[in-house]
Amino acid sequence: MTSRDRGVVLVHDGFNAQETWPFECLRCWHVWEVHYVVRTVTDDHGNEVRVWLRSGVPVQPPTSGVCCPGCGAYHATSFPRGYLSRHPELLPAPRPRPVAAVAAPVRRAVPSRAPWPGRLLVAMGAPVLAFVGYELYENLVAVTGPH
Repeated sequence: MTSRDRGVVLVHDGFNAQETWPFECLRCWHVWEVHYVVRTVTDDHGNEVRVWLRSGVPVQPPTSGVCCPGCGAYHATSFPRGYLSRHPELLPAPRPRPVAAVAAPVRRAVPSRAPWPGRLLVAMGAPVLAFVGYELYENLVAVTGPH
């Protein structure tokens, strides 16, 4: 029994390359870089396949759409490779981590519900009340008034 009989395709030698892709979010203008390992292999039929890896895990290629780590939008564009190394002023400055946040766990306050928007209810209710009052008045005057 050969490997073709079992549904397995043999993969010949391949090679790995490291690529860094710079991105910019078109919504919040956040700029970041993503490091990939691109594994290029050739199967038994001569087809070349590129597998994109991040931390050893296969991921979608960067041309398929990237999510912004700042705001979560999928409206990102990429710069040419090496662009950010020539323009480091575009990269955000690394923020130092506060010492107190490392020492003690951070407790987050549970958000409470907002109170009823009284002004909005008055702003919407007053015109509706005026309209209903006018219609009632017109109907009562038309019914009881002289014809």
